[in-house]
Amino acid sequence: MISRLLIANRGEIAVRVARACRELGIEVVAVYSTADRGSAVVDLADESVHIGPPAPRRSYLYVPSIVEAALRTGADAIHPGYGFLSEDPDFAEICAAEGLTFVGPPPAVMQQMGNKATARRLMADAGLPLLPGVVEPVRTADEAREVAARIGYPVIIKAAAGGGGRGMTVVHDAADLAAAYTSTRATARAVFGDPSVYVERYLPGARHVEVQVLCDTHGNGLYLGERDCSLQRRHQKLLEEGPAGHLSPQQRADIGRLAVRGALSVGYTGAGTMEFLVDGSGAAYFMEMNARIQVEHPVTELLTGVDLVREQLLVASGRRLQLRQEDVVPRGAAIECRINAEDPTRGFAPAPGRLDVLRVPDGPWTRFDTGYRQGDVVSPDYDSLLGKLVVWAPDREQAIRRMDRALAETRVEGPGVRTTIALHRALLRDPDVCADRHDVQFVDRRLPELLARAASLAEDPVPGIPAPHRPSLQLVQTPAGDARPAPSTP
Repeated sequence: MISRLLIANRGEIAVRVARACRELGIEVVAVYSTADRGSAVVDLADESVHIGPPAPRRSYLYVPSIVEAALRTGADAIHPGYGFLSEDPDFAEICAAEGLTFVGPPPAVMQQMGNKATARRLMADAGLPLLPGVVEPVRTADEAREVAARIGYPVIIKAAAGGGGRGMTVVHDAADLAAAYTSTRATARAVFGDPSVYVERYLPGARHVEVQVLCDTHGNGLYLGERDCSLQRRHQKLLEEGPAGHLSPQQRADIGRLAVRGALSVGYTGAGTMEFLVDGSGAAYFMEMNARIQVEHPVTELLTGVDLVREQLLVASGRRLQLRQEDVVPRGAAIECRINAEDPTRGFAPAPGRLDVLRVPDGPWTRFDTGYRQGDVVSPDYDSLLGKLVVWAPDREQAIRRMDRALAETRVEGPGVRTTIALHRALLRDPDVCADRHDVQFVDRRLPELLARAASLAEDPVPGIPAPHRPSLQLVQTPAGDARPAPSTP
């Protein structure tokens, strides 16, 4: 069993991993940049190590500092969280070479599944359905044009090494293809260091459905239901929910079995996510795999009662899965809203600053995962995620109402700080979202209308909840999960 683990990350996922370690009796080593000195995970850790200045490439992405910190503190394992080094096969190989357990899949598997073109070829070999297109990168604009003519427009050009919703361009007309090919390659080179792109048929009106899989090192695998992530802006997820209500029970089981088959075919181990596009008939097409824990994993945890980070740590320790597929019975409905320090009215520009007020919601089946506390500063050097608000209810309608209530209770204030809270409330009150009639283009198509609704909801009072300017005793969540009173404002 892992005895001492270094968390190579920051923010809410670092806190989440630290809590799982505590419950398993694993000692925690936190690393932090200058900007994160005194952060929540540092307070939770048994030991902490300063690894550099705020810039990620000189701290959280600087492998020598991470590995040195692990070796110097006697850690025997590293958990990368998500983002940063979580899908870097070279980092995983270095960990292995230094005798450190990497909490994630083998480096070779990460390498294969991290390249979308290679992943498509491997999943096609495993029998997973793909959208029409090519499984290898296209080398010229003329080659891309030939592929598009063969499979039909619209098409989407994707960076082979892409991720996080970047490096994708939809093309509706042949006249626009050459320019789209050139710009997508340029983006891929700049963002991912690899200009390779491939072409596949674009599926209008599609839903984005992902399946949570869990595999051990003994050849066992299972799926833990699915999540619908269709509410996104420019391929960046805003809100996730489960189960995918537009799938029938049979379609749900079929997509789950496909996901496990694909994961086991490449020797995957640990927690991972197989992502699919689903058309109006419920037919699913493999899109990509995320070889790590997902931001939205709490949705699955609330639906199944399975602690995914705990399972990651047990699998990395060599344990066999104790769950069988028939033991996994998702119940009710769960929704997660990503609360970002962004200004939706300014193109979702980052809006960092000091958190003078951070009041998180409470109540039945309401969870708020965050790495921040009142008084902390949200740095412009990192991702804008403030926290993840997650609720569970017996059905989707109740979950929507619960989430709206929880969002209304949430208060995040400080100089220059703006959030996506009101936009989430606008989404949850939209008739098409309530009726589960949205698709992956919904937010981009309806954004002006959603922003107008969000503006009115930003000042919407909720009975029993004091307005921000009124004197009140604010409860502030601490890293240990309890509450302490904050001084009343004058």
